[in-house]
Amino acid sequence: MPLGDHLEELRKRLLIAILGLIPFLIVSFIFGRAVLTFLTIPVRRALIEAGLQPKLQATSPIEVFSSYMKVAFLMTILGGSWWLVIQLWRFVSPGLYKQERRFVYILVPMSFSLTIVGTAFMYYIMLPVVLTFFINFGSTLGAGDVTAAPTIAQVTPEILAAIPSIPVIDGDLANPEVGQTWINSRIMQQRTCIAIDAAGIPQIVGASLEAASGILQQYRLTEYIKLVLTFAIGFAVGFQMPVVVLLLGWAGIIDRKAMSGYRKYILMGCFVVGALLTPADPVSMLLLAGPLYLLFELGLILLVVMPASAVASGFGRDKPDDDDDTHPADRAPPKIKPVDPEQLRTPWDKNPPKDPD
Repeated sequence: MPLGDHLEELRKRLLIAILGLIPFLIVSFIFGRAVLTFLTIPVRRALIEAGLQPKLQATSPIEVFSSYMKVAFLMTILGGSWWLVIQLWRFVSPGLYKQERRFVYILVPMSFSLTIVGTAFMYYIMLPVVLTFFINFGSTLGAGDVTAAPTIAQVTPEILAAIPSIPVIDGDLANPEVGQTWINSRIMQQRTCIAIDAAGIPQIVGASLEAASGILQQYRLTEYIKLVLTFAIGFAVGFQMPVVVLLLGWAGIIDRKAMSGYRKYILMGCFVVGALLTPADPVSMLLLAGPLYLLFELGLILLVVMPASAVASGFGRDKPDDDDDTHPADRAPPKIKPVDPEQLRTPWDKNPPKDPD
């Protein structure tokens, strides 16, 4: 194919790829608020467990909207990544041989699957552990120095009778009356019903309750979203370890037996990569370095299960004399059947004419 045709095909695929992202962008704008709320669930749960208010701060009028736009665009890229890969594949695949396409059929789905597993591991396992550790560390720092009112040794029955008793429940009352007060332990608030509107819906207000702490922990929404995205990218990249091991092994750059003897150096390298791909804290580094090493071992196992020769031959599906669309230089030389020399003799050789002299 001439160079001009290649450039025209590239322009066509780029245009289709960009236009194909528009539906993903629309869906991301619709569900962006729900996803933004979903991303804040771990930090709000960790704050509640520490006895703090489950709230994030916005220090500018556009901070929440900018975080929403950032999440929406990221959703568009992640959701439309498979569409971009399809267009790239349609541009590249005509120039690949059958054996080369088989490697792609294994690596691309594996990479997508590992990305999903890595981000899920980050959100459901690593992020709650890291947030709980740092929030508890900060909330207990200086908590013993908080000034408290002096205790009363003897309390008379009159004083006890004058002290109101407020019920503590795990939620809000279903049908509260005006003036009723209770403590919602789920959101750490003292709640009061101040009115009931014309539709019969109670109007409830709340006052925040917090545990004694020497340091007030209030996190900005943009900084928290940036932290989550940093973790997500780090774990998505780190979980590609089996893909990297397979590529290097198939290319002959590394040898499985040789790599098995360098396990302690590989383990040290996993800690270094964990420190580079995550913020500078030991907890997240350990939570990434451990899975990285296990994924390295998985890559070595896959090299045994799926050697390059087996993948190229379709795991034995190709016949030895199959000459599909492979390059002629890659084909085995054809077998030549021996020929009887008598079959090559012509009638002239068998009965040559006599010399007239």
